[in-house]
Amino acid sequence: MLYWALVFLVVALVAGLFGFGGIASASAGIAQILFIIFIVLFLLSLIFGAFRRG
Repeated sequence: MLYWALVFLVVALVAGLFGFGGIASASAGIAQILFIIFIVLFLLSLIFGAFRRG
C-alpha cells in the first residue's frame, strides 16, 4: 500500500510539473488517503503485536 501511495505521489509531482493541476491534485489526494490508511494499519499491527506477545 505504501508503494501505491508513492506511485500516486510521483504521478502528482509529474502532472504538476507539466501543468495538469486537476490530475495533480487528484493524485495527491489519493496518495494522502493511501498513506493515512497505511499509517493506521501499521499502528494497529504494532498495538496488536504488543498485546499478543505480552
